Amino acid sequence: MERNFKLPGRYEFVEKTLNNITSRKRVHIIFYFLLLILFEIANYFLRVTVSSTEILFFKGIAIPVASLPGVFSSLANICIILLVVLFDTLGFITAAIILAYQAIKLIFIIFVYHQGTSLAGIFTNLFTLLAIVVMYLKNRQIEKIQKRLREQAVTDSLTGLPNRLACNELIKSLIKKNEKFAITMIDLNNFKSINDTLGHNAGNEVLKEIATRWKFAADSGLSGTHDFITRQGGDEFTLIIRNYKSDNDIYKAIKYYESVLEKKIILRDRDFFASASFGYAEFPADSDNFDTLFSYADLAMYDIKRTNSSAHILRFSPDLLKNGEHDIEIERKIRNALEENTIYFALQPQFDMQHKLRGFEALARMKDSEGTIIPPGEFIPIAETVGLIDKIDERIFRDATKFFGELIKKTGLETILSVNVSVRHLIKDDYVNEVRTILKKNGIPPSQLEIEITESIMIDSEGPAIENINELKKMGIRIAIDDFGTGYSSLSYLNRIPADLLKIDKSFIDKMNSSDSSKQYVASIISIGHIMNFSVISEGVEEDSQLDTLRAIGCDLIQGFIWGHPMTPEEAEKLVHQMLIS
Repeated sequence: MERNFKLPGRYEFVEKTLNNITSRKRVHIIFYFLLLILFEIANYFLRVTVSSTEILFFKGIAIPVASLPGVFSSLANICIILLVVLFDTLGFITAAIILAYQAIKLIFIIFVYHQGTSLAGIFTNLFTLLAIVVMYLKNRQIEKIQKRLREQAVTDSLTGLPNRLACNELIKSLIKKNEKFAITMIDLNNFKSINDTLGHNAGNEVLKEIATRWKFAADSGLSGTHDFITRQGGDEFTLIIRNYKSDNDIYKAIKYYESVLEKKIILRDRDFFASASFGYAEFPADSDNFDTLFSYADLAMYDIKRTNSSAHILRFSPDLLKNGEHDIEIERKIRNALEENTIYFALQPQFDMQHKLRGFEALARMKDSEGTIIPPGEFIPIAETVGLIDKIDERIFRDATKFFGELIKKTGLETILSVNVSVRHLIKDDYVNEVRTILKKNGIPPSQLEIEITESIMIDSEGPAIENINELKKMGIRIAIDDFGTGYSSLSYLNRIPADLLKIDKSFIDKMNSSDSSKQYVASIISIGHIMNFSVISEGVEEDSQLDTLRAIGCDLIQGFIWGHPMTPEEAEKLVHQMLIS
């Protein structure tokens, strides 16, 4: 079924610009009349010379005038052909009428005046008519192909939205007119998880649903501005916003698109909740250069994505240029560290309230090529943003379990190794088999492995994640919910995850003794955990007063500097031996 790409009325000037991509240049109508005049002149001389017996001399060469009609006949036919080629339907109709008229006139001459010399002219006219019919039909085919090519050139084949080229043409047109606008770069959050778990066909269905929603939003004008939504490719979109009065109008418009996006998507009997990161820059306030505007909006989008802010919307500011350079440098160091094997693990001990060793959490650490340690708070968020976190997960899991397996063989240790897993890694199809294979290879009983997940799985990929978590539980592996209270924090969510442990985030422990409400909040988390038969561990415990409070409100386990800093594998092994002796 052929689609006609038609932009809403307020984009007609854009459509005109896009039409120029494949449309041929129109020839001025004056040339049409010149061809008709030239045709008549050629015909006149054809009639004059056809029966002449005169001879012309040109630089000593004798030229019989009777030989010239063929020249004038060819010139007349060229005029006919040019009419069809240059003036399409008008030219074809004109040429057909002329040729038909001439053929009728010649037939009349033959039968009325019995002049057989006109017979050649009839065949010439008929063959020329046949030629222009073929040419005209071919032109029609070519124009249909051009129309399809033009549509493909400016339309995204998957979603039907205008594509990158259409976006670029509009922006160039607005810059040329010096019309203010905001360019918004949009990137869907954790979209790869849908492709990884349900396949690319499912991912495409989600993209089409999102595109349909945003297309309606742009056409309806409900955002309060004039908007143009395009798909750049993959899970990236661009929103061009015009006819706004203030920066607040831009923010409200983007917020409207965010609200449209966040409504539930039902796919294959599963509920999905999409979110996105939005970064925007304004013309001419931020830049009057095409490429710079794009890069500024892109920079703002990646910064808000990197920080995992709940706001999801950020306008470009010059400070981001420094941040962007820093992030690019950190990404480069992460890639080098993965290649050079300078990502490693540290082990932080966990204890019960009687100071008995419960186990260790494996923490990711990284050195750059010069041996400088890069703080986890710097490289982990960037690894998540650029899609390298699963590779870090795999490296830490592989190396930490290898060490822990050797430690079990040496000491008969019955404590727990706790490892973090990102959503991206957890929802992979082969994740459960990966865990099973590594445990078997290193001789670690499943009951001595604990997988730490975050609350974000309930927003990003609940269904696929829960399936893998259930498989891990069937193997006997423990499940811990990390940073509880900082994200989704729903009782129904806790009921759906077969967890064994709640981890209270350090931020709550830091505030716990500063106010009664903070203390009560921590106590409530502990109570909820116990009601649901979870053990509860508090992270970041550093002071005796915090330890006393946690004992008083019934916390089960602690992790923090008060009893143990992150340590090397050798230091961890030494601690285990000390605990066994005592």
